[in-house]
Amino acid sequence: MPIEDIIHPYLARYTAAPQLVKTVLGGIYTRLPARVRYGAAYGGFAQEIERCERDPVWTAQRAQEKLMQTLQWAIKTVPAYAQHEGLLGQDLDPQEILAHFGTIDKANFKTNEASFLSTAMGPETRLVTYTGGSTSVPMRLYIEKFVSRSRDFAYNTKFDRVSGVAAGDLILAMRGRTVPGSEREDGPIWMFDPIKRYVHLSTDYLEPRHMHRYVAAWRRFRPRHMHVYPSAIVPLANWLAANPHPDLTDAIESIQLFSENVYDYQIDLIKKVFKCPILTDYGHSERCVKAISTRTDKRLFFWPLYGHVELLGRDGKFITEPGIVGEVVGTGFDNKVMPLIRYRTGDLAAWSTEPNTSRPGFKVIDSLDGRLQEFLVTHDYRLISVATVGAAHFEQLAAADRMQFEQMEPGKAVLKILAERDLASDVKAQLAHGIAKQTQGGIAVEVVRVEELKRTSSGKHKLLIQHLDLSGYMAAAHIDSED
Repeated sequence: MPIEDIIHPYLARYTAAPQLVKTVLGGIYTRLPARVRYGAAYGGFAQEIERCERDPVWTAQRAQEKLMQTLQWAIKTVPAYAQHEGLLGQDLDPQEILAHFGTIDKANFKTNEASFLSTAMGPETRLVTYTGGSTSVPMRLYIEKFVSRSRDFAYNTKFDRVSGVAAGDLILAMRGRTVPGSEREDGPIWMFDPIKRYVHLSTDYLEPRHMHRYVAAWRRFRPRHMHVYPSAIVPLANWLAANPHPDLTDAIESIQLFSENVYDYQIDLIKKVFKCPILTDYGHSERCVKAISTRTDKRLFFWPLYGHVELLGRDGKFITEPGIVGEVVGTGFDNKVMPLIRYRTGDLAAWSTEPNTSRPGFKVIDSLDGRLQEFLVTHDYRLISVATVGAAHFEQLAAADRMQFEQMEPGKAVLKILAERDLASDVKAQLAHGIAKQTQGGIAVEVVRVEELKRTSSGKHKLLIQHLDLSGYMAAAHIDSED
């Protein structure tokens, strides 16, 4: 029984604790063996990952086994898939069974969330999680206790090793974590988590007048690797290009990018400043598919044993040819509590046109047209990425069909909620308070229920309608057009 899932509910208290408490408690926790922290499942996934990389024939067979096991379990125990029961009595392979399943999207799921829960897994086997606010359709999900998070730890550890991160290396993290006290000019802009070896830097103050605080924290710890949102590292890289600190940048050996779309010119800027490999992680809270790039190949390679990945064209047919853009559709493995079959992620990609010599047996895409980099402006003219706001995973939004921020003046925004009924006044207050806290008091939000949220001309849902001119802001490295 892994300790990690037992203590996870107390993570917020640990994060908010004084640094000395985190250092002591986290230091003690890190001395525990991985099998104690993450459980027996962790070791099994780690072994599976290692064999997956060196044995593509076994991997292909194992992927089909896991797909069949997932489909059989879903049909037998999940009400949403019970209609396919007749397929189990036929002599069909997993691909033939899968072909009978339609796709599901966030709206389908939210209409009848309970029907996607397995009737064979009781409440004691579940962990609740929420999708972040970097998507316009927030959701509540259930994952399997003592399994799902252990699997993610195994895959994330492997990504670190692929990136060149060794056990014990310090990592500079800029991934939306709020740093207590950073709102004060003399307050810390960093906090240290000895469990993950993260030096968390706040992403709420990426303006020139605050850069000396980032540099001071960076120089204090001198990490060798970085885990960052693209929208966080780009303004930092811009400043460093004009104000070089080679003693810091030259020491960085790898940079891992998470959670946002990234553009070629941004990669060029980061490479120019840091002169190190830049790797990308693709995953989501629904845990259906996961992909990574490598130190020598910027394409995204999907882990075959994490989930089954497909691309769906606009005509509703699944794409097999390279170079044709479609929506990423995933069937997640290893979650008996709430298996998702042919789940539409909303992200767009195309199969790579180049041969896969880097990771045989892995499906590969050239790039991903996924989550957009969008920014809110605080009352003191800081830019806050929507990914940073979304890092809070507000559970109060689980009942919302869709949501959208709209901003017309600095420091204020309207959070529009598309829902069947209005949120209670105390729930609205909790949301407003949570967003203010997540932005270090920078954004006051009015929460309103709306009857409709308009799509763009290409059918996309925008999470932020920004009426302010961001062209003069350092952090606004890319502002997407409506389409």
